[in-house]
Amino acid sequence: MALEKKDGANLRKRYPIYVEVGMIVALLLLIGAFRFNMGSAPKKTFTVQEQSTVDIKEVKQTTQQKQPPPPPRPPVPIEKPDDEVLEDENLDFDRTLDLSESLQKTTDNEAPPPEPEGDQEKEVVDFAVIEDKPEMKGGQEALYEALDYPSFAKNANIEGTVFLQFTVTTKGNVKDVKALRSPHEALTKAAIEAMKKMKFSPGKQRKEPVEVRMSQPIRFKLN
Repeated sequence: MALEKKDGANLRKRYPIYVEVGMIVALLLLIGAFRFNMGSAPKKTFTVQEQSTVDIKEVKQTTQQKQPPPPPRPPVPIEKPDDEVLEDENLDFDRTLDLSESLQKTTDNEAPPPEPEGDQEKEVVDFAVIEDKPEMKGGQEALYEALDYPSFAKNANIEGTVFLQFTVTTKGNVKDVKALRSPHEALTKAAIEAMKKMKFSPGKQRKEPVEVRMSQPIRFKLN
């Protein structure tokens, strides 16, 4: 019994030492574990990218100058014809002329002799403004009788209208005959020859005979 009491007393005396040693060991273990975690933690790497520098240049604004439009072209003058065609006096030759038979010509339809030219050129008045207009003697029938349809034109089936311009003198004769428009030269020649044979009553201006410029369409037509 004395021995058991002695061991119990020794144990009570050493208990505080054991507690201190245990606390020291626990503290050392805690410190060691903390350092171990700090040493094994992964290192973080930070990468810094280099930024490139952009140079911004000032752009000068340019204004485009508007060029003035080109000047308009001057209008082309249209020359008005001096000739006036008689209204609705086209001659229709619907029947075929037999050139083998000579047509009877009257003395009035014979070509007049040329008039003597004076020292001064006579004034020519247009048909549109003349007071007393010239009239063809015998009318359109006389012109038809004086006209020959060219055989070449008949054989070639050439038709059309010849527009003539001529001057009626103070004596009523015809001069300066020319074709303004014609479908064929053969028809032009026949129309001019027939017109030269015509006689007119002279035109008058202020009751005085004057020369008058006239126009006449002659139509050639085959059956």
